[in-house]
Amino acid sequence: MQLSPSPVFTTMFASTKSSTLSSPLFSLRRTSSISKPNLFNLVPMKATPLRNLSVSSSFQSQNGSPQKSSIQGGEAFFRGVLENMQSVYLNRNPTAKAILDLVHSADNNSICYDHLAFRTFGVNGHGIDSMASFFLDYGYTQRDELRFPAKKLRALWFAPPSDSLAGSGSGMNGPLPRIFISELLVDQMSPQTQEIIRKYTESSGIGNKHAALVSSLGLLTWEKPLYSEFQQLASESEYAAWALVNGYAVNHVTISTHRLKTHLRDIKTLNQFIEESGFRLNSEGGVLKVSPDGLLLQSSTVADSVSFQFSDGLTKSVPCSYIEFAERLVLP
Repeated sequence: MQLSPSPVFTTMFASTKSSTLSSPLFSLRRTSSISKPNLFNLVPMKATPLRNLSVSSSFQSQNGSPQKSSIQGGEAFFRGVLENMQSVYLNRNPTAKAILDLVHSADNNSICYDHLAFRTFGVNGHGIDSMASFFLDYGYTQRDELRFPAKKLRALWFAPPSDSLAGSGSGMNGPLPRIFISELLVDQMSPQTQEIIRKYTESSGIGNKHAALVSSLGLLTWEKPLYSEFQQLASESEYAAWALVNGYAVNHVTISTHRLKTHLRDIKTLNQFIEESGFRLNSEGGVLKVSPDGLLLQSSTVADSVSFQFSDGLTKSVPCSYIEFAERLVLP
């Protein structure tokens, strides 16, 4: 049985100043609306080599021929990092945790993830490459490039290694997920927004070289911003404002509904089950989103919000993450 492979969806050098890791000082609160890029309103591009990766994703044998990178030998560590990323995500997003528990409890379903998504700033070395290098080092393969012109975004998705131990467990202990990494095309933003983004990415120093570690610890690599700076970014790009206060945190996790073992494998049934359990689904563009080929069906919750203490002492509610559901249909 072959499922639909439909995707889920000018870099500057980093500053050499010392890096500062600062805690965002989050406290949890339920549900705040947040928009997400329409993953079907995109321009697929031919896959292109990543630039400026700090570590190569392949190596050469003794005879000089290139060999594909492999996860074997480091899979336990790799899954451990993903587990920590998931822990940060669930601790900050009570809706996601509650829904995962709810779906798992329904006839003891094992939950498999379709993909994890990350957001980045495409400037000062903090773009896609900064997060992608970790996954490439552990055997992931770069696939298609995607463009979201209206939102000034570029993205790449990465397929998991074929030699991973396909776990029969749930979540990060199950089959490894696809990875979806996007970046804001900062050079296309207004001068005011560019100045703010460059200010904080430059102050990060070499923090971009440790994006996966930062994500697994739930930290920012730059100082907390001023509330007025967050407002400036939010007025122009929800994506930019989100990345400023969430950094490399997981933006969303997607459940593979077709891998569930009960009636909930049908995404329409799952949507009804979730709404009847008191959770609100994102209705922007319709609750159920369907890919142009009709083989990928998606829905998601409304994002949680968190209280964030800005550097000027103000504490405000800011958008956090959400959970998504995807059903991939069998290819005809």
